[in-house]
Amino acid sequence: ITLTYLKGIKNFASLQIYKYKPFISFKNFYYRTIGIMEIGKKMSSALMFMPDIMFPARINVGDNSIIVYNTTILAHEYLIDEYRIGDVVIGENVLVGANSTILPGIKIGDGAIVSAATLVNRDIPPGVFAGGNPVKIIFTKEQMAERLEKAKIEYG
Repeated sequence: ITLTYLKGIKNFASLQIYKYKPFISFKNFYYRTIGIMEIGKKMSSALMFMPDIMFPARINVGDNSIIVYNTTILAHEYLIDEYRIGDVVIGENVLVGANSTILPGIKIGDGAIVSAATLVNRDIPPGVFAGGNPVKIIFTKEQMAERLEKAKIEYG
């Protein structure tokens, strides 16, 4: 599993140019058309979003998901004794907070929220609120539903 030198340069240049583009629809069109990444409808990525340069095609982001400022998604990593490559799958209606890093082979379930400055080193179940370095589940899906219901009652 190698990457040609020219493809690496193309990926790097393309991702550097488009991470600064302010128009989400233009970025998404580009990512889909050029085949850089698989992204869903109405996916939103903020300024400085950085997908893996070597293997961006291994990243899949679902519909209505939001990737916030300065988030890095890695599909490969070099370790002292090994080299790992893995698909990253981010479900639908997911929010990934600013300055987060998602490691290779991670799956984030539909409706999950990942707080800012999180190192996602394991899978995140659907509907949970998770955060930290390394990531931990802060609120389960059931607790999140209770909190939402309480907020509706308090704030209308």
